Amino acid sequence: MNLGGQLGSNLNFPSIIELDLSNNHIEGPIPFTLPPTLRSLSLSANQLNGSIPDALSLLTQLSNLDLSNNNLSGQLPSSTGSLSSLTTLHLQNNQLSGTLYVLQDLPLQDLNIENNLFSGPIPPKLLTIPNFSKNGNPFNTTIIPSPPAVAPAPVAIGSSPQESPWKVAHGPSALTAPVPASTRKSVIAKSVIWIAGAGLLVFIILGVFLLMLRCIKRRPEKKNANKLDVGVFVGPLNKPTRSDSDVEAANQEEKGKFEVPNRSTDFIPKVQEEQDIYVKVVSATSEGNNGRESINTGGGSKLSSLQPPPQHFLPTSPGEKVIINPAITTQVTKRQVMSNSIRVYTVALLQQYTNSFSQENCIGEGTLGPVYRAELPGGKLLAVRKLDATASMGQSHEQFLQLVSSISKIQHANIARLVGYCAEHSQRLLVYEYCSNGTLHDTLHGYDNHCIKLPWNARIQVALGAARALEYLHENFQPPIVHRNFRSANVLLNDNLEVCISDCGLGPLLSSGSTGQLSGRLLTAYGYSAPEFESGSYTQQSDVFSFGVVMLELLTGRKSYEKSLPRGEQFLVRWAVPQLHDIDALSKMVDPCLKGTYPMKSLSRFADIVSSCIQREPEFRPAMSEIVQDLLRIK
Repeated sequence: MNLGGQLGSNLNFPSIIELDLSNNHIEGPIPFTLPPTLRSLSLSANQLNGSIPDALSLLTQLSNLDLSNNNLSGQLPSSTGSLSSLTTLHLQNNQLSGTLYVLQDLPLQDLNIENNLFSGPIPPKLLTIPNFSKNGNPFNTTIIPSPPAVAPAPVAIGSSPQESPWKVAHGPSALTAPVPASTRKSVIAKSVIWIAGAGLLVFIILGVFLLMLRCIKRRPEKKNANKLDVGVFVGPLNKPTRSDSDVEAANQEEKGKFEVPNRSTDFIPKVQEEQDIYVKVVSATSEGNNGRESINTGGGSKLSSLQPPPQHFLPTSPGEKVIINPAITTQVTKRQVMSNSIRVYTVALLQQYTNSFSQENCIGEGTLGPVYRAELPGGKLLAVRKLDATASMGQSHEQFLQLVSSISKIQHANIARLVGYCAEHSQRLLVYEYCSNGTLHDTLHGYDNHCIKLPWNARIQVALGAARALEYLHENFQPPIVHRNFRSANVLLNDNLEVCISDCGLGPLLSSGSTGQLSGRLLTAYGYSAPEFESGSYTQQSDVFSFGVVMLELLTGRKSYEKSLPRGEQFLVRWAVPQLHDIDALSKMVDPCLKGTYPMKSLSRFADIVSSCIQREPEFRPAMSEIVQDLLRIK
């Protein structure tokens, strides 16, 4: 039908069995959200590129797969071996590479891999397939020759076939042809040269090894002295009780679970300076105690049983000591573990946990893409944001990893924590901790079956939690972060109705290209944007304005924009501003759900904070730290 464009990632057909899109002009990658009910899939004769996604392994009923005549590249994913129903596989005329061992145990009856870049030997099991087409690949079908053998003496060359395995290994010609004397002398000479060379090489290696041992024995004192120079704590620590092998095994296990697979240190989440101190202490002091206890600062490693002494002293300059609070160091090490516990998920796993990103698991439609509830096998819940292609358009893989690294450093009790990510097959997903009570928007404006009754004091605590989160982003985090999309739909509530702000650190995506234009239009349309945003300016004070709008929602129970209301009341800010300083009008605009159960003085102070946040001029709005203090004084 001459169809063009891309397939996208929304092929959520619940019951489809056969899907044939062959002979079109479809571009882009193969989507990873394919219907798990498929038995026959044909995407041949298109312009698809990228690699074959791992998520194909979830198509357990698939018996016919045709991806021929495209521009696919890369190796066959190992998960292909789990397609236990696959009988027909056509991959011809692509640029696929690697070996074919992953296919050897499939019940294939028809396999066509012609004109690709497959290499290595062909598995013998594939040669028994009735219809097997393999021409046009650089297969290595030759037998690897045996290494040159060293003849111990010329008599072995002249001995009988039964007594000479060397002759048998070199084929029948060696058994029948006479060996000239000159050849025997040449072989002996070469053998002597090889033996002499090998002996000399062994001698050199032994010499270097002994020299290294000698150097190592001389350097421990200097090594420890250098470590103390960088400013480690001086003080005894308990001796490690685990053996070297136990420590190594534990580190390797944890590393395999959580390490971010990125070889460039520029994109690995880094630990802040105060977090590094405690790790250095344990390293240096444990070596001083002849122990080899190590603390793995990468992916979610568990700290050892070593405990800090009551006080630690940090040498800064001769004659000067700085006392470090042990409670702070304990908190630092916990934060350090959190900041690096970022797991890398595969698309196939996330698809499994979200039931193929089904609509019933969709818990939000954000500016950057939908959010899904994911349930792990143990019952733990996570929230998965699937970034739209437009949100990350123009952003390289390295830039995305840098973004993940930056978000992973954001650690605050009132900010939703990033626990993992996925960057596979042109798909980018962010995995966060799950908040069971949904968003503040749904709590205030949702249906009766979802609505949670928020008393006045609880609303003050919600405002305080959100203010503390923005204070941390604006004034405590380095470099400072502007949220750019603060609204009640991004204020999450956990089991205890504690606030967790979502979408923190995603400003680079919200400010770029068409996504930036869309997020700006949405902020304006929903009544959260500050006046200066119309001129393209967005700063920390713009976040303060949006925070003031959310406080108005808490105060009035109204949405920031409600089209069904009379024209003069549709935008909450425009309607509320004239009434905030009129005590009688203020009483009438309070959320009816509160039923008058609030102190009037507390309500008045709350309204004063709102008024200061939604000032038209940004310089007249307070900093978030001031707002936090004002909220703490409300009783």
